[in-house]
Amino acid sequence: MEGETNTRTDRSTHLEQDICIHIFTVSSAMVGVCLTVIGLIRVVITFGRADTLADDFLAGDALLFLISCLLSYWALRSRSLRRMHRLEKIADAIFIFAMIGMVIICALITYTISVPARPGTG
Repeated sequence: MEGETNTRTDRSTHLEQDICIHIFTVSSAMVGVCLTVIGLIRVVITFGRADTLADDFLAGDALLFLISCLLSYWALRSRSLRRMHRLEKIADAIFIFAMIGMVIICALITYTISVPARPGTG
């Protein structure tokens, strides 16, 4: 019976580590995506076609993804199972919040691009 409990705990720990690894890799990739899109938005703003706050929001979103990435890395490096679970949950919550922010920012960018410029501006 004890061997079965240990096997179940090992599987759970392995699953938690697997989730942390996914959060770590996807968060770091999303930081790169946010920075790339910020650069593209700055190019569009420079050419004077649109003015938006999306790049500012993306910078905040990139920071959230970075925090999620660092927390998941810390969870992977943690020796305490309790600390690993706590850090993984926090990293997961921040990651989900950042993904929701990304959807809102994409909607803002799409709206900004699709709305024609007002007469007399620019």
